[in-house]
Amino acid sequence: MEDKIRQFQEDVWNYYARHGRTMPWRIIGKSGQIDPYHVLVSEIMLQQTQVQRVIPKYEAFIKTFPTVHDLAQASLGDVIRMWQGLGYNRRAKFLWQTAHIISDTYAGDVPLNEEKLVALPGIGKNTALAICCYAANVPVAFVETNIRTVYIHYFFSDKEKVADADILQLVELTYDREDPRQWYWALMDYGTYLKSVFGNSARQSSKYSKQSAFNGSLRQIRGQVLKHLSQEEYSLHALQELITDTRLHDVLVALQKEGFIIKRNNRFELV
Repeated sequence: MEDKIRQFQEDVWNYYARHGRTMPWRIIGKSGQIDPYHVLVSEIMLQQTQVQRVIPKYEAFIKTFPTVHDLAQASLGDVIRMWQGLGYNRRAKFLWQTAHIISDTYAGDVPLNEEKLVALPGIGKNTALAICCYAANVPVAFVETNIRTVYIHYFFSDKEKVADADILQLVELTYDREDPRQWYWALMDYGTYLKSVFGNSARQSSKYSKQSAFNGSLRQIRGQVLKHLSQEEYSLHALQELITDTRLHDVLVALQKEGFIIKRNNRFELV
């Protein structure tokens, strides 16, 4: 097993040395650290969204909301407008809510503490640990989709329903304690490569579930409503002409309850 682990580490590092990607959220400052706010934004954006779609949206988002305070002071409507094209708009709301809490409770400094991060909207344990690792190079072990892909490909290729607990044991054995940030970047890039060549090994994970079809889904209707309202206000009649699905009314009710949109003077608009 030791030989296999050593070969695994060499393969990951060698690939990264030749093909490591440059990402705007990987820029290390003169202090040797990365702005934790930038890491927070990128980690939320990268949930369920491909890197190439995220990069231009991330750059525009940071330009518009360069600090936690800027994001907290913006309206949710403005945040949703900037988020258009990424999908899963609840992430935008979670990020906006998180910015309010960080601004009010932590004076605008993203807490690099697992417990405090997990208490924030939309941040689970693995995302919290990733933020700590990428922002401050904290040596921690965590699992996410690309990590699952790499470890399942190498160590569980003949198994199904691989548990994260089993993957995590190997992560603990193999990750670089001296420079964990670079190691996880290497895993991310190598995982992307493996998917392109061998397919998504993460499908063998016990966490994997096939995403429901987008076309014809409520998620699609929600996205259409928010996209239209990000451009201008609409009456119900006008929206019905644009979105003919009979579930439009239910979607509008849900979006109002969730605080995404309001109805004023018989016209719908972003909050």
